[in-house]
Amino acid sequence: MKLTTLFFTLMLFFQNAYASEMPQDELLKKMIGRMLIVGFDGQSVTKDSQIVKQIQKYHLGGIILFDRHFNERTKTKNISSPSQLKTLTSSLKSFALKPLLISVDQEGGKVARLKSAYGFEATPSAKIVSEMDAYMAKRIYDNLAKTLKDAGINCNFAPVVDLAVNPQNRVIAGLKRSYSNEPKEVTKYAKIFMNSLRDKNIISVIKHFPGHGSSLEDSHNGFVDISKTWSEIELEPYIELIHSGDADMIMTAHVFNSNLDELYPSTLSYKANTELLRDKLGYKGVIVSDDLQMGAIAKHYTLEQIVTLSINSGVDMLLFGNQLSYQNSDELVETILAQVKNGAIPLSRILESNSRVEQLFTKIKIK
Repeated sequence: MKLTTLFFTLMLFFQNAYASEMPQDELLKKMIGRMLIVGFDGQSVTKDSQIVKQIQKYHLGGIILFDRHFNERTKTKNISSPSQLKTLTSSLKSFALKPLLISVDQEGGKVARLKSAYGFEATPSAKIVSEMDAYMAKRIYDNLAKTLKDAGINCNFAPVVDLAVNPQNRVIAGLKRSYSNEPKEVTKYAKIFMNSLRDKNIISVIKHFPGHGSSLEDSHNGFVDISKTWSEIELEPYIELIHSGDADMIMTAHVFNSNLDELYPSTLSYKANTELLRDKLGYKGVIVSDDLQMGAIAKHYTLEQIVTLSINSGVDMLLFGNQLSYQNSDELVETILAQVKNGAIPLSRILESNSRVEQLFTKIKIK
């Protein structure tokens, strides 16, 4: 029996067998674990490492790697050289009992965890790539994809498809992370990037839905309201990439946009993630949150509220980078478990998300 057929059979079994009864806690914890992507400290792991124990205990869906600690830029977190990184990712894969996303933010330019200073090939920013023709852009991104593949990375939180509509924007235009203020140009170069990644069986993640390019503030630090600056043109790259079948994962933005939801920022918004992204735009893939420890979320909501609202909004994988603060995976799983058991999070959402994650792993042949 094919893996996908087996998985859907199991999902149907759970939906029927547990219509009025929850799955056993240990099974449910593993299903919750598949929805988590977490960061950890360390350039190497052993069977006794905390992250390895958590990967095995909860069947974590993924981990995210950083080169430096956010608050201690001189201190190495996970990445110091090509050989070290390859050993780390190989170890993580060997200890994992189920396929594991090993992810980084490798956009190019200033947002790069695999830096030339550590011995990796440098990649220019999106802004610089947009000044090249398609042939040169493909060469750039083919080289980047090879670097990631050689390092054992199978998921890249890139490309950015935010439009550079606000030249005063410090976190997108200011860092040269956007290809253009024109949707067609953004889509053109995003597709080249995504095709290069797909050729190496690396999952791409387009971000930040529904658009961060018109903002003035940085959601790392706190509340960001784009209600007066955002426009529907910022949705066009998503529409094209969804309709062309290129979008496998989409990352949410922690921006507040009253045009879409008068109560919640997009990551926590059912109106943004389900009514707009899924129902109106037709997206069927995995939705992953931006880091839920960013100030725009963490400063305004409790952990219970964060996990409940994000899952109920339609988010399938929750990202806790453990850069801005530390969140133990045990507490994350137990908090979500309690919310499922008390009815705050429907079991159907856990099943839905597990189904999408499994389909993604099968489609991209993540082993």
